[in-house]
Amino acid sequence: MSSEAMAARKLLSAAAVHERSEQLFQHGLDGRLRHFTIHPEKLDACADEVVKTIRSSYPALDIPFHARWRHITAGGYDRWGAVMETAQWDDAAAMARAAFDLAIISVLLDAGAGSIWRYEEGRTGETFTRSEGLAVASFNMFAGGAFSSHPEDPFRVDEDVLLALTPEELAEGFQVGPDNPIVGHDGRISLLNRLGRVIATNPDIFGRHDDPRPGGLFDVIAATAVDGAIKATTILETLLAHLGAIWPGRISLGGINLGDTWRHPLCEAGDASNGLVPFHKLSQWLSYSLIEPLQWAGYTVIDIDGLTGLPEYRNGGLFLDSGVIALKDPADEKRSHTVDSTLVVEWRALTVALLDRIADPIRTKLGLSKSAFPLAKILEGGTWATGRRLAREKRADGSPPLTIISDGTVF
Repeated sequence: MSSEAMAARKLLSAAAVHERSEQLFQHGLDGRLRHFTIHPEKLDACADEVVKTIRSSYPALDIPFHARWRHITAGGYDRWGAVMETAQWDDAAAMARAAFDLAIISVLLDAGAGSIWRYEEGRTGETFTRSEGLAVASFNMFAGGAFSSHPEDPFRVDEDVLLALTPEELAEGFQVGPDNPIVGHDGRISLLNRLGRVIATNPDIFGRHDDPRPGGLFDVIAATAVDGAIKATTILETLLAHLGAIWPGRISLGGINLGDTWRHPLCEAGDASNGLVPFHKLSQWLSYSLIEPLQWAGYTVIDIDGLTGLPEYRNGGLFLDSGVIALKDPADEKRSHTVDSTLVVEWRALTVALLDRIADPIRTKLGLSKSAFPLAKILEGGTWATGRRLAREKRADGSPPLTIISDGTVF
């Protein structure tokens, strides 16, 4: 393996996200970041806001993990539970493959939809927006067999359907039209098409016990179990290893597509990955979302705090709206920023580092230990919801404090 490939592989981990984000955080404390200042003295008040949200939403502190399954139950309806009651799977592994199929598709379609898009669910008569709307729309396509090439089994996703899926089909499923536009529509369909291509060309990975499908990764991950336990970091590393080729061509190193990895001049590595900052937001969001299917199949998932907080606009908005970080140039609040801009890279890195730092104050205020209240619950309870609440309090449309130009594959 070349030195470049070795450097690239180091970036495909949660540890690299932690380490590179921490570098930029320290530069921020030293006043060296181009776009942000850091105000640690405001972190405790920010933690108070998160605790306020947690106590309001979960007075008994019975908080589930931050995962796509929370959005799939939008409106209080257990959609996946209804599927589990009607589906006829042969065993727990078959159920888990279906759950993996749904989670993978739904997470990959979960980049920000914008403030205009709406989804009206005929079954419940409710209208959903943003992450909940995307989750409900993707679930209903899945449950309706839109991704299956097996008429007798609608609750699956098959590579040939993904390869052939058209923008028009996805637009119909997501109720997209001139009066209901969605951000990054073409990017979403391209991502699913590329997923189909990766699965089709790697049947030994995705089709070990069935026709090739995203859910084939269940068998890959389950094979890593030791005494029935699987590391959460192993889930992420498996996703990065086998789904890396689905991401749009951005930065490659040693022939390896680095996915959600971006450049920043202050990041030092001492090898060919110098200047590169990984985040792997959607892959980590997916990793969190695959924990429960593995548990349903009888496995224990450990080292959950080995994953990082998610560097997206709700968590990032929490720290900006609470004053923990501030723009050096207030005019940047009015500008639009690309995902590869130095400003967005700094914002995301600071978000990862600050989520690490806010976790203990939140636990202390709630009287909970780290083992009882891992980061996955803090995110759900939690920082993401507080970021959304503060956005609604500060802006009529609930939009994040910064405007990001998204292609539908990052945020």
